Amino acid sequence: MKIAIAQMNPIIGDFKYNVGKIKKFANKAKENSYDLIVFPELAISGYPPRDFLEKKDFVDTNLACLDKLISSVHGIGVICGFVDKNPREEGNSLYNAAVLFEDGKKLHQTHKRLLPTYDIFDEARYFEPGREVKSYPYKGRKIGITICEDIWNDKDIFRTRFYHTDPVPLIIEDGADLLINISASPFHLGKKELRWNILGAISKKYNVPLVYANQVGGNDSVLFDGTSVAFDAHGNMAARAYDFEEDIVFFDTESSEGVVHEVTDSDTESVLKALIMGTRDYVTKCGFSKVVIGLSGGIDSALTAYIAVKALGPENVLTVFMPSRYTSRENFEDTEKLAENLGTELMQIPIDGMFKEFLKFLSPEFEENEPGITEQNIQARIRGTILMGLSNKHGHLVLSTGNKSEMAIGYCTLYGDMNGGLSVISDVPKTVVYDISRFINAEKEYIPKRIIEKAPSAELKPEQTDQDDLPPYEVLDIILKGYVEDLKSVDELAEMGFDKKLVADIISKVHRNEYKRYQAAPGLKVTSKAFGYGRRYPLAQRYRPDCL
Repeated sequence: MKIAIAQMNPIIGDFKYNVGKIKKFANKAKENSYDLIVFPELAISGYPPRDFLEKKDFVDTNLACLDKLISSVHGIGVICGFVDKNPREEGNSLYNAAVLFEDGKKLHQTHKRLLPTYDIFDEARYFEPGREVKSYPYKGRKIGITICEDIWNDKDIFRTRFYHTDPVPLIIEDGADLLINISASPFHLGKKELRWNILGAISKKYNVPLVYANQVGGNDSVLFDGTSVAFDAHGNMAARAYDFEEDIVFFDTESSEGVVHEVTDSDTESVLKALIMGTRDYVTKCGFSKVVIGLSGGIDSALTAYIAVKALGPENVLTVFMPSRYTSRENFEDTEKLAENLGTELMQIPIDGMFKEFLKFLSPEFEENEPGITEQNIQARIRGTILMGLSNKHGHLVLSTGNKSEMAIGYCTLYGDMNGGLSVISDVPKTVVYDISRFINAEKEYIPKRIIEKAPSAELKPEQTDQDDLPPYEVLDIILKGYVEDLKSVDELAEMGFDKKLVADIISKVHRNEYKRYQAAPGLKVTSKAFGYGRRYPLAQRYRPDCL
């Protein structure tokens, strides 16, 4: 059987757009004389639809669009995901479903059995688990269709399993000699290699070809890399789609031949591609075409501006430099050079006069105290107000520029530099910000060399550097990854060689600043655990790691 794997980038709730894209891919596959085309999980609605699933009209529209799709595509078999209703009176009212149809007829459908409820996933909130696992005879094969998580519970791969059942051996026992998995598996560092290992091991274990169609694109904070694949019955990769872009690749189950496209081979480039794709999709899917970014002369805003330019084009990026009495001459020069290198419009708005006026009106309350963090935050909030004013006036989306290290410990100003509609690098640790910036400059010096080499500073007081208040980022980032992503304790981190008091202080800052992140702009998820709706901690709490 000749199979096309269609890796598409849906827009959640834009049923006309999604169905039109499915038709376009199907027609292309039919023109190439392929027998079957496979689309990702919930391709009709886009994934994840979240609480739209609670709206009856959303579900009904999804079903009506599926019916129109079935009646309008002929000459090729199609497998795609959709939202199905549960006719039973008990359990959740919906199923996460897949359908096989051809020439106006539904031939077979199945429901997802394993519903993830960890990190960003909350499928048990909406869906009822599928009850049956059956293969289906089609064009000389018996197809076993599974949906995403259904293949993530093999006892020989996972030492700790989340579910009591594994649908794959059950469908093999029912006679399946071809496995097809439709998926919406999000990206994070190391994820695609993990998927390949799992898929290859399953195909080899059961001695059957395996076709895997994954969603691509950004939906809110969640990024999908695509990288759809097919494996032959020996566990060898026979077809592969590009990463971070739409694609269609072909696989022949009889000859085990397919198209293998090149994908990114470094973590640094993968994160960069993910951020560019995620920025483009978030901005455009939210109805914007232009963005505005505050430049400081520092590396975070420089990297954010580069990502925006690559995502949207320099003509759609307005950069704004807002110097104060503490801004160095080097930052004037570096900001101008950066904007020139990127080809963006640069607007300069000094804030010192506004800062003086703030202090003048506040002086009765402030005069008895030495200038401190309050005065620093006022400067950040002036800048944030200017950016939001430009956004309101011109209809540009504000991109905030804080990195994960700062967001973790609250080294950022609420209603100041945290202002924005999208926080582009909020899941990128500071050390990785430097890695990406050096990678970018290996091609051409987009980011002025001095921006990368100089000590990072908020420039909110004389001769300020980040390391006045923070440990070196090389230390901070390892501790933060250990605590936030790997869930290590204070003692475990201390055993890695870090000062226990320093570790406890950093962890306390992480918890104390939960309220800031709760009010932050959404960010783009590129690590295994990002701040956002995949990480849920209470705001009113008194946990401290040194409480014992």
